[in-house]
Amino acid sequence: MKTIYFFLVSLILLPVSIYTQSPPLMKKSKIRFLTEEISGTAAKRNLEYLARHHRMRGSRGFHEAAVFIEKQLKSYGLADAEIKKYKADGVAYYGTQRSRPPWDVEFAELWELKKQGNRWVQHARLASWDAMPVSVAQDSESGKVTAGLVDIGAGTSETDYAGKDLKGKLVLTSSQPGAVVPLAVKQFGAAGIISYAANQRTGWWKENENLVRWGHLSAFSDTPAFAFMVSLKQARAFQERLGRGEDIRLSAEVRAGKHNGFYEVVTATIPGADPGLRKEEIVFSCHLDHQRPGSNDNASGCVAILEVARSLSKLIKEGKIDPPARTIRFVWPPEIEGTMALFEGSPELPGRMKAAIHLDMVGGNPSKTKAIFHVTRGPMSLSSFTYDVAEAFGSFVNRQSDTFASTGRSEYRLHSLEGGKEALQASLVEFSMGSDHQIYSEGSYRIPAIYMNDWPDRYIHTNFDTPANIDPTKLKRAAFIGAASGYYLANLKPKDASSLWQLSKRQAVSRTAIMLKRRDGLSRDEGDNLTRQHLRYERSQVDSMSSFFRIPADVREQAEKFFSDLELLVGGLKPTPRAQAEGRLIFRRNPKIKGPTSVFGYNYFSARYDVQKHGPVRLFGYRGLRGSGGAYAYEVLNLVDGKRNAQEIRDIVAAEFGPVPLGLVVEYLKALESIEMVRTGRVSMIGYQ
Repeated sequence: MKTIYFFLVSLILLPVSIYTQSPPLMKKSKIRFLTEEISGTAAKRNLEYLARHHRMRGSRGFHEAAVFIEKQLKSYGLADAEIKKYKADGVAYYGTQRSRPPWDVEFAELWELKKQGNRWVQHARLASWDAMPVSVAQDSESGKVTAGLVDIGAGTSETDYAGKDLKGKLVLTSSQPGAVVPLAVKQFGAAGIISYAANQRTGWWKENENLVRWGHLSAFSDTPAFAFMVSLKQARAFQERLGRGEDIRLSAEVRAGKHNGFYEVVTATIPGADPGLRKEEIVFSCHLDHQRPGSNDNASGCVAILEVARSLSKLIKEGKIDPPARTIRFVWPPEIEGTMALFEGSPELPGRMKAAIHLDMVGGNPSKTKAIFHVTRGPMSLSSFTYDVAEAFGSFVNRQSDTFASTGRSEYRLHSLEGGKEALQASLVEFSMGSDHQIYSEGSYRIPAIYMNDWPDRYIHTNFDTPANIDPTKLKRAAFIGAASGYYLANLKPKDASSLWQLSKRQAVSRTAIMLKRRDGLSRDEGDNLTRQHLRYERSQVDSMSSFFRIPADVREQAEKFFSDLELLVGGLKPTPRAQAEGRLIFRRNPKIKGPTSVFGYNYFSARYDVQKHGPVRLFGYRGLRGSGGAYAYEVLNLVDGKRNAQEIRDIVAAEFGPVPLGLVVEYLKALESIEMVRTGRVSMIGYQ
């Protein structure tokens, strides 16, 4: 095994000295024009405006941000820039997404009171909507109360309430507000919630006591409630005083609520110049909504693609680069729910989209946010050569930025004068969940999506996600990788097949080396399955070129010989086993229900599944070697096509995320059948087709 591994590594390293001399896939002149034009400083200037607004879906703040984006696009020469509107009223559905009504706040303040004589008077303001909108939990409803404070700990179990009188009181909790409403408010009568939920768990979790985290209540709760968010430092001060028996009296007032309105999606295009290809689109995606300031998440992605739009439009106008053959589209929706509304509300668009480039958190200064930048591939259920294109440009920026950091010189300018000079060190990684890219890649739409993102970020979803933590150099580099990838794909034609195949071949060798290392830690059966699925995936990478053009015969022949040789090299496979019992079941997707089971702010599956009748779905709680239960569930549904049987679906997700029992996959498929998302088609008589 070690001999095979080192042989593959030698294949990878052999062409490196040649490969690094030139940028990949595009002429040097075009690369130079892009690197010189794209400005991280201009992008950050736009970011500073967006960070002023609390950009909740359908809200006044979101509208102001959307109008700004539209105005900038038109000033950049994208004349068709517009704001599309889709009804959001809690009744309309977009596939599996139930629309959430817009939410706005007129006024909200939380005060601590101090007793003076026989009166309680305002002493210290603890939270203010005007000063810090994130201090008011999203989807809070109006309320006004002066009451004592009671600590309920997590507040998610009845034992947290033992011996405590909550009627008309304010409760202090470590949980997200929505998690305590059923018990604290509905069952025990609390008047409101004060939450100090900590930021998302990373290596820096709870390290900064001054962070105020973005809080959430359910948009569809049958129990109206309001909640304020405070820092861990403030909560610990409360707990210390309560522990001494002190009576803490607070005054809370919220004037807020949901109302009927619209999802707004800003969109614009650079029209394709080829009459035969202009109806095809390469789409740049981000999400415009977020709490204020929401700088890295996700004003950074919004301004990065805005800068791509500006730069490409300007370079085309100046004649430095040709207009794209295919149309390039840019979209700024509310996260996930806005993308679902766009796809279902404008059903002509998804069919035109050949590939997506999604940017969500791409500007974090690593010395401040601790961010690692990722260029992420799509899921195994949707193989595509487009991921290799993004990795090629990501590797190019890694090399150029490392050369500059090490020597002070590089052939291409990929840093900002106002930004950092360190190497990018982008991590080129496999599929992960967490943003709109998973809607594009979902089995209903099957649009390959390149995902660029920072993780971790110690300030995500807090009041500290500010413009001060954003690096113009990082914005420039992310925008360049996106612009180069998108422009290349927009102009891709059969003449490019040979160079594209050479790139994909090299990447296939690299991935095969990784596969062999993983195979060493598996049983023989699981190792054989991993190898089979890997080889199928790599072959389908080549097949995916056919979505852009007819693959030339010589490229097909070269690819077939390469994969035959590769299979011999890594082979030793047992014959494909026959599927047994429930593994032979074949399911087909209900075409009337589009989208994943769990979307943003609404869970289609849990709203319909009868857990009392059918029992819990164990796959949701499963943890594999490289994926959580949510990732397995997402991919299982993606793989339902009326052809694969349950065993085949299980084997693919096992190769992607790690071995998983067949019973858990079948149980989930039957759960999907119970809510009519899938239907049992037939029973296969063989293992693989």
